[in-house]
Amino acid sequence: MLLSTRLLLVFLLFGACWRPVGAQTTPVFSKGADISWVTEMEANNYKFYNKAGAQQDLFQLFKGDYGLNTIRLRVWVNPPGGYCSPADVLAKAQRAQALGYRLLIDFHYSDTFADPGHQTKPAAWQSYTVDQLKQAVYDHTAAVLTTLKTNGITPEWVQVGNETNDGMLWPEGRITVNGFGNFAAFVDQGYAAVKAVSPTTKVVVHFANGNDNGAFRYYFDGLQTAGARWDVMGMSLYPDAATWPTYTAQTQANMNDMVSRYPGKEVMVVEVGLDSYVPIATRELLLDLIAKTQAVPGGKGLGVVYWEPEAYNWQGYSKGAWGTDGHATVGMDGFLPAPTPPLVYNPGFEYSAATQNPLGWTTTSTTGDADADYTETGGYSSQFRLTHYKATAYQVTTSQVISNLPNGTYTLRAWAQSGGGQTTCQLYGRSGTAEQALTLPTTGTWTQLSLPGIVVANGQCEIGLRSVAAAGNYCSLDDVELVPATALATTPTSAAPAAPQLYPNPTTGSFSISYVLDQPAAVTVALYSLTGQLVRALAALPSAPAGPHHLALGTLDGLPAGVYLVQLRHAGYVSTQRLVKL
Repeated sequence: MLLSTRLLLVFLLFGACWRPVGAQTTPVFSKGADISWVTEMEANNYKFYNKAGAQQDLFQLFKGDYGLNTIRLRVWVNPPGGYCSPADVLAKAQRAQALGYRLLIDFHYSDTFADPGHQTKPAAWQSYTVDQLKQAVYDHTAAVLTTLKTNGITPEWVQVGNETNDGMLWPEGRITVNGFGNFAAFVDQGYAAVKAVSPTTKVVVHFANGNDNGAFRYYFDGLQTAGARWDVMGMSLYPDAATWPTYTAQTQANMNDMVSRYPGKEVMVVEVGLDSYVPIATRELLLDLIAKTQAVPGGKGLGVVYWEPEAYNWQGYSKGAWGTDGHATVGMDGFLPAPTPPLVYNPGFEYSAATQNPLGWTTTSTTGDADADYTETGGYSSQFRLTHYKATAYQVTTSQVISNLPNGTYTLRAWAQSGGGQTTCQLYGRSGTAEQALTLPTTGTWTQLSLPGIVVANGQCEIGLRSVAAAGNYCSLDDVELVPATALATTPTSAAPAAPQLYPNPTTGSFSISYVLDQPAAVTVALYSLTGQLVRALAALPSAPAGPHHLALGTLDGLPAGVYLVQLRHAGYVSTQRLVKL
C-alpha cells in the first residue's frame, strides 16, 4: 500500500511533464511585421486607425485586428537622430513585450540601412582592421542583447546582418571583393555573441532574393565552407502584382530545398511587401505565401513578416499596406484565416495590377487579337475590371474553367458595360456541350447580368466573355460569380433587398441615399476610395425601422473630383455603389 502511494505521488509530480519518446510540439507559426519606423512616425504626428475606425496604438492594432504575434525591429549602431538606435529599439521592444509579442532583432551593423547595395560600416568603425571589426560585431551584438535581457526581454530570433547578399561591413566583408572568409568570420562572431547572451535564441542569416534558389545555394554553401554558424535562413520577397504567384512558387521550392540541403536548419520570410495601390493582390500574396511557408516539411517554415506595412506617405516608401487615411488596406487581411474561396478565381480581376494576363483567366483568339483583352482601372466595386477593346477589328475570348463542382444547376452573374456595335458580345457558361449565353446590353453604366440555367453534369464549367467586334468597340466585365441555383432558391427574398440608390450621381455637392430595410436594424454608411481605403464615415444609425428610407449624406467638400465607393451596411447586408464627384 505504501509503495503504490509513493508511485502515485511520483506520477502526480512528473506525469504532467512526461512525453512519449520522439513526440514534438509544433511551434506556433510566426505572423509579424517590421515596424521599426513607428516611433519616428508617431513623433511626426502620424496616426493609425483600427477596423472600427478608432485611433489606436499600432502594436495593439496589429494584435487585435490581425492576430499578429511577432514584431521585427532593426538596430543601427549610432544613427543620426537616434531612431533605430539601441535605446530606441529597447523602447519599442518593451511595448512589444508588454503585449506578448515574440521578437526578432535585426542587426544592420551600420549607422543606416544595410541592404544588397549598401553595407556601410558605422562611422566609429571606419578605421578598424578585420580583427577589430570581428570584435566590434561581437561587442555590439552582445551589448544590445544584454540591455534587452536586463530589461526582461529575450528575442526569439536575432538577425546577424540585413540582406547580406554580398556580405557586410564593406569592403572588408564584401564577398565579391574578399570572398567568404571575412564575411563568414563576422557572421560567426555575431552568432557567438547571441548564444553567449541567450543560448535559446535562434540566429538568422538574411539573403534578399527568396525566390532565387541558385543564389541561395551559392551563398549558404560559401558560408558553410568558411565555417560560419547559423540556425535560420532568412529571406526577403518583393514581387510586383503581375509576378507574385511565380515568386511564391519559386520561394516555396527554395525553402524546401534549403531545409533539405542544410539539415537542422530552418527558414523564415523576414521581409515581404507589395505595392500599396494593389491591396487585394497584397492580401492574396500573403495568404499564398503563408500557406506555402507553413507547408515546408517538418514544420521548418517558421513564419512570414511584412516589412513596414504601416508606412503611408512616409519617406517615399510605396510597398506598405496602409492608406493615406491612416487605415490598413485589405492587404493586411492576408494575415487573417483564409476565407472560403469563391468558385470563380480572381472574380474582380484584382489579384494583379493592370495586365494582359489576369490571374486565373485564359485569353484565346483565332485571329491573333489576344492584346484586345486586358485589365484596367475603373472597376465596378474596386479598382480593376476586364476590358475587351482594340483600335482595329478583333475577336477575343477571356475564359476560366472551374473544376470539382458538385453537379447541379448554376447561375452566372457579373457586372458589365458595353459601348455596343459588336457582332458578338456575350457572357457565357458551358458544361460539356451544353451552353447558356447572354448578350451584353449597350450601356455606359455598370449593369448586373444574370445567366441562369447552367447545368453541370461532369463537375466542370467554363465561364467567360467573348467578343467579335469592329474597331473601337469595347465592353467591360467585373465581379463575376458562379452561384448554385439551389442556394439562390433557398435564399429568402428579404436577404436580397433592392439595391440602394444614390442621388444625384454624379454630384458636385450634397447627395443622399435611398434604401429599404426588411427589418429593424442598425445602419452605417461610409465612403471609400477605389482601392478600398476608408475616406470618411457618412452616417451611423443605432436603429432604423423596417421600410423605405431616404438619408442625406452631406457633401464631398474638400475631396478631389473622381470616383468613390459608398458602402451601406445593415444586419449582415452590404451594398457598394459607385459615386462620381465632378
